[in-house]
Amino acid sequence: MKSSQKISIITPSYNQGNFIEDAIVSVMNQDYSNYEHIIIDGGSTDETLSILKKYPHLIWISEPDKGQTDALQKALQKVTGDIIGWLNADDYYDKNIFFKVVKELNLKNIDAIYANLKYVDINKFLIKERISKSSYFLSNKFVSKFICFIPSTTFFFKRQVSNEKISFDKNINFGMDKDFFANIYHNNFKIKKIETNFAFFRLHENNKFEHKRNINNFINDTKEGILIYNKYSKLKLPKNSFGFIIYAVIRFFIKILGFLIFNFYK
Repeated sequence: MKSSQKISIITPSYNQGNFIEDAIVSVMNQDYSNYEHIIIDGGSTDETLSILKKYPHLIWISEPDKGQTDALQKALQKVTGDIIGWLNADDYYDKNIFFKVVKELNLKNIDAIYANLKYVDINKFLIKERISKSSYFLSNKFVSKFICFIPSTTFFFKRQVSNEKISFDKNINFGMDKDFFANIYHNNFKIKKIETNFAFFRLHENNKFEHKRNINNFINDTKEGILIYNKYSKLKLPKNSFGFIIYAVIRFFIKILGFLIFNFYK
């Protein structure tokens, strides 16, 4: 089915040959023909390139890059659509979501949307559903500097959101999604939560960060979090152990209070 609104899907890729075809097919199988799918591959050495060559509609390059953030920024520079979606190479979309996306983003006061997702294993068996929060007890603009509560693979935004101020920061390696969303909130764009499932997030041993709870990831996430907070705040946190503790404590209480309110307050 045709629509006047063109959707651009951007996908960073590196050695995800076991999964990337599911991502490609999930875009193709949308009941929506006015789209482009841009894949920026970091020079994969597995079967990724042979899969990409099977689909002539894809817009793709394969070359060494500086990581996922660099690939996402390259993809943003290639989009020609009115609406942009970010789909990672190991994830895939739910059926027939593009018309829902267009309908919501046709509203004048909405600049971006996100929805729920479902976690699946490498064989696409359901693990659990993630119900994304629509708001916290504090403003989403403030919370976005501490917690990435928007699942990136469900996120769609109008092209005018992406400009010289809002892009992927190549200095952020783990929390590029948190930084990107915090930047959008900082610039006062309106983001809406949609109460439906948009995508499937695949959990596997090579996931970059999701659900890998260890001290190194905690340290990296907190250090980048301080950078993100300071970018979008007048009051700065020091880049030392004191700032580290303050940021970690605030994030902890936001998570705890958010959990209590989300689960027990009706």
